Amino acid sequence: MIRIELDEPTLTRTRIATSPLWEVKCSLYLLQRYRDEAPWPYTGWARHAWRVLAEQPATAPVRLYTRTGPWYPDFLGPVPPSASPTIEEELAALRATPAEVIAEQIPRYHDPDDLPEWLRPFVTDRQAALDRLADGVQAYWDAALAPWWPAMRAALDEEVLHRARALAADGPDALLADLHERVRWERPVLTLVKPSDRAFRAVDQRLLLIPLIFSRGALTHSTDHPEVIAVSYQARGSALLAEGRPAPAAVEPGTDRLAVLVGRGRAQVLRALARPATTAGLAATLGLAPSTVSEHLAALLAAGVVHRRRVGRRVLYGLEPAGLALVTLIGAGTASASA
Repeated sequence: MIRIELDEPTLTRTRIATSPLWEVKCSLYLLQRYRDEAPWPYTGWARHAWRVLAEQPATAPVRLYTRTGPWYPDFLGPVPPSASPTIEEELAALRATPAEVIAEQIPRYHDPDDLPEWLRPFVTDRQAALDRLADGVQAYWDAALAPWWPAMRAALDEEVLHRARALAADGPDALLADLHERVRWERPVLTLVKPSDRAFRAVDQRLLLIPLIFSRGALTHSTDHPEVIAVSYQARGSALLAEGRPAPAAVEPGTDRLAVLVGRGRAQVLRALARPATTAGLAATLGLAPSTVSEHLAALLAAGVVHRRRVGRRVLYGLEPAGLALVTLIGAGTASASA
């Protein structure tokens, strides 16, 4: 168990962020953990990722993350520099890691006079080692994760919006109590259910929650930053990685009252917006072209049954009370076959 004691100032500063770099780390942990066959929904993606690692030499440096063991300095996976950074922004921060940060963190994990082979270059030739790792991450990202990233980002944006609303409405206690089955909150201790056993105390810091599609690989945390303590958890939406995802079931317009009223495509979009979503997320979920989804959303916005909210760089759509009433009162029934 990892036990993190949070004082009141730290708890009240709870925030949520996404991190492509943390997705990279945890995707590699997942590949290491399931060497023979990754579980659903990661199975097909994992086969692809293994081919990438085997066939593209430029990705070799990322294997460092599978050689560190469970404890390593956080400069190798720093906290995200903003609420919704790009992989390029995170890698720029990694490349710019100051020598003093490395010198400060390493003694917490290793004897500076007896460093493991994978860590020594970050001391003896810091910039070259950082650049080599960042280049490897970029190569791995481009081949193994970038094709899935638009759908992943849409799912993560929806997760962040859902959690941010819960945080604003009910406070951090309710948020942490409902975060994940392997994350337990018993004030003032946040417990990560893991084989390792360590304890930390956060005093006058900021708790940063990082939802990850690949957190099935490992629950991770960062405790070296002087102002931030970061904890990852499994986000909803990992099913988007599954191979052969079934298309939405066909609904006969003549028997679907909501489709009779607004049209089949707009009925699909309204039902999908029971949970806020981006245009890309809706397109991936419904199997529709983004342009088609945009057209439906424009009509639904004009009718006042859908709203749009900007979250960072993304725009998410959700149901207005009128839209919720349509889905609840009309969408659940079927139209009469008689004239």
